[in-house]
Amino acid sequence: MITLAIESSCDETSIAVVRNGREVLSNRISSQIELHKKFGGVVPEVASRKHIETIDYILDDALNEANITLNNIDNIAVTYGPGLVGALLVGLSYGKALAYALDKPLIGVNHIEGHINANFIEYPDLEPPFICLIVSGGHSHLVYIKDYGQYEILGRTRDDAAGEAFDKIARAMKLGYPGGPIIDKLAMKGNKYAIDFPRAYLEEESFDFSFSGLKSAVLNYLHNQKQKNLDIVVEDVAASFQQSVIEVLVNKTIRAAKLKNSNIIAIAGGVAANEGLRNLMKEKANKEGIELKYPSKILCTDNAAMIGCAGYYDYINGRTSDLDLNAVPNLKLGDK
Repeated sequence: MITLAIESSCDETSIAVVRNGREVLSNRISSQIELHKKFGGVVPEVASRKHIETIDYILDDALNEANITLNNIDNIAVTYGPGLVGALLVGLSYGKALAYALDKPLIGVNHIEGHINANFIEYPDLEPPFICLIVSGGHSHLVYIKDYGQYEILGRTRDDAAGEAFDKIARAMKLGYPGGPIIDKLAMKGNKYAIDFPRAYLEEESFDFSFSGLKSAVLNYLHNQKQKNLDIVVEDVAASFQQSVIEVLVNKTIRAAKLKNSNIIAIAGGVAANEGLRNLMKEKANKEGIELKYPSKILCTDNAAMIGCAGYYDYINGRTSDLDLNAVPNLKLGDK
């Protein structure tokens, strides 16, 4: 079964061709990072216009790389939320037009679900159940994957997503955009225990996350140092901030795996590319005899291959969408 997949939820225009859910024949991605760097973050209107300019070319590239034509497509999977509404509408409208013109089934895919499915592409033998931590610029979820498309949400962010916190701290230190990779790189050179930033574990049994207090603590530290004309060691701030984030993420994920008797943990989303998170999760998982899975870095960021994988499992489980499907910018994991 050949799935044509489309992803345009934020600032990557991506189209992929996926066979039987897990074999990626092509996965073309056009990133807008350089375009948005000058603004210090994604400008929704600019992102939408760039999707419109790019999407035709990305389709041609994806088909050519996969060495197929549109006539070989069996179904079309497209992200319909969550994300920036204008950006979502570009990909969704394009997918609906193709589905109508080709008379092929349309499958609306939840973007967060796509991130989970990136692990199925990376590990062809991976099967549910397992624990998955999804951390990106817009989302922080701790989920028990019961089966394909069946989720028990154990925890989610109550304020800033993990990746959002990275970007905001990077912006405060004038490090550039996107902030996550920059802070991760600086953290490798710094002392992660130089500054005692808070760890927000919330209520004793909670699996939720909160990073707004940590963000305020870092900003206060930076302001106090400047007011007192004291040096700011950027590497130490980056390392200490990152350590505070990843300790909470890792400890809650390990606790969730033990609660559910899961011997597999997967991580997904843009922050899953963070070396500090990968290393600490691997260290803690190994101590508990838990196997850690994470996608290659290209599959951590937004891409259409993961949408094709999720769409495939939706399709074989009988879930398709009508052509009146609309974009849902605040779509929740588990919503269909």
